[in-house]
Amino acid sequence: DKTMENQYRPDGSCFHVVDYDPTTGAVLHRQTAQGYADNSAWARGQAWALYGYTECYAETRNPVFLQQAVNIAKMMMQRVTTQDHIPYWDYDAPAGKCTPRDVSAACITASAMLELSKLVSDGKVYFNYGEALLKQLSSPRYLARSGTNEGFLLMHSVGSLPNGSEIDTPINYADYYFLEALYRYLHYKG
Repeated sequence: DKTMENQYRPDGSCFHVVDYDPTTGAVLHRQTAQGYADNSAWARGQAWALYGYTECYAETRNPVFLQQAVNIAKMMMQRVTTQDHIPYWDYDAPAGKCTPRDVSAACITASAMLELSKLVSDGKVYFNYGEALLKQLSSPRYLARSGTNEGFLLMHSVGSLPNGSEIDTPINYADYYFLEALYRYLHYKG
């Protein structure tokens, strides 16, 4: 499918936004609006792509969706540079002591990996990755103590660093996907 080809790079990562000419269908511009650069792999965008293509395959059984989900998952597992696998806010952001992690991206990824693990014959690698993320997310480094963190479960998400918005803060969709991932983990039937 030409539309999917326009969104994805050879390593499996994807652009955040692809603008098309409404008349010709030609690609006008590819960008990553909330990422480090237009050609970078914004962590939450990659997570949502993995999640979306996994869900599309689960509903349609169209192998094109499954292949894209697998490509994204492999890219994520190969490119994460943090020891605990909680990604920096962008896979291409210069890594340093002050580079923010994005727990929301990790939560979405964990949930998607657990779902993907049920849909492929070699799913154990995806299950293990999702499980490892959940263990890290449940650690004191990321899971807030009761009564703190403005009532949110998780700390250290990034909304939009380029726009100076929601940097190293709790975000509701991190909590949502964390709970969904825990539910999928507890009800796993691989």
